[in-house]
Amino acid sequence: MPDRGTSRATTLGILAILLWSSSVAFIRTLSEKLGPVSTIAWAYLLGGVVSLAAAALTPGGLSRFRRLPRSYLWGCGSLFVVYSTCYCLAVGLAASRLQVITVGLVNYLWPSLTLLLGVPLLGHRARWYLVPGMLLASAGMVLATVPQGTLSVPVLWANVVENAWPYALALVGAVAWALYSNLARRLGAEDGGVPLFILASGLVILPLRFFFPGPGRWDARVIGELLYLVLFVTLAAYVFWDHAMRKGNIVLVAALSYFTPLLSTAFSAAYLGVAPGPFVWVACGLLILGAFLCRLAVRENGSV
Repeated sequence: MPDRGTSRATTLGILAILLWSSSVAFIRTLSEKLGPVSTIAWAYLLGGVVSLAAAALTPGGLSRFRRLPRSYLWGCGSLFVVYSTCYCLAVGLAASRLQVITVGLVNYLWPSLTLLLGVPLLGHRARWYLVPGMLLASAGMVLATVPQGTLSVPVLWANVVENAWPYALALVGAVAWALYSNLARRLGAEDGGVPLFILASGLVILPLRFFFPGPGRWDARVIGELLYLVLFVTLAAYVFWDHAMRKGNIVLVAALSYFTPLLSTAFSAAYLGVAPGPFVWVACGLLILGAFLCRLAVRENGSV
């Protein structure tokens, strides 16, 4: 039976999945008014400052960051910056609100990659049905994120050719986040460095604003959406996920993360006013079955 600390960390990981399901919609609406680079810079800079201020008030204060293993600090920190930059730019640079959902398809490869990479990186044992489980979940992701059920190789290829940068950035981000999720556990940092990673992401992205200036249309709704993106999507979700990857049931959380594309598609469709295709319910069944098979196929360090 898992102890209370493991159960709590796992619950926080699931909550992070729910919060991230709203990220595509909010990043997109903010990017349309502030520009994608400005949106990311503001979100991560403010999130980093707030999280560091909160860390300073906890026992040990900011001095606990000096005890972080250098391998974790630089390795996971670099992967965090790469993911946050690539993912947010991919969403912000998509040609239309409709294409935002299809761009998410590539990013949503990270749950299956997290489970797959957990085998060589964390020593998890995998059974043969990990492969069909991943294929079923991936098929569900395709159906959930392709609008209007336009699932065909020519349509997908035309979308990639027309707007290649967002897809390439989303793919790089998916690989980076899968590596981060596993290495955060393997490198064994007792305390996470997420506040530092969030601030570092903002500092890396900030200079890009000089090359990609945005419209800068501020209003009350923009401020409210930005506060939500900073406090919940950028700060709370990342802290929760990092804690789950280090101390929770990583296999269960990674398997449940297969529901992210479905939840994100449903939320984005409602918030952005985009009608999803009829295959969304079929996708739900495939996602559930794929996650179930992957959960059964992978065991943490050979445990039952």
